[in-house]
Amino acid sequence: MELEQLPPGSLPLEKAVTQGGYVDDSHITATVLHADADEQSIHARAGIFFTEIVINCGCGDDPMETNAYCEMRIHIDKTTGQAEFEVMHD
Repeated sequence: MELEQLPPGSLPLEKAVTQGGYVDDSHITATVLHADADEQSIHARAGIFFTEIVINCGCGDDPMETNAYCEMRIHIDKTTGQAEFEVMHD
């Protein structure tokens, strides 16, 4: 739920677009796929659903919204609460 409540632009979703479009992350859905922890940090993998805006597709309804998905590694420092996000690529 915390990932879904982050302000737009907080996640590096621009690295996950597949059609050269723009990210609309005003409403995302996140699913935790895996999580574990050690003394210093929490490590997780999450699936993120968001919208990609594709421009100049030659369609009558240009720009076109399309559903997008990526998986992301998340590292949270337990001492500071700082989080790092990394888009995972195939």
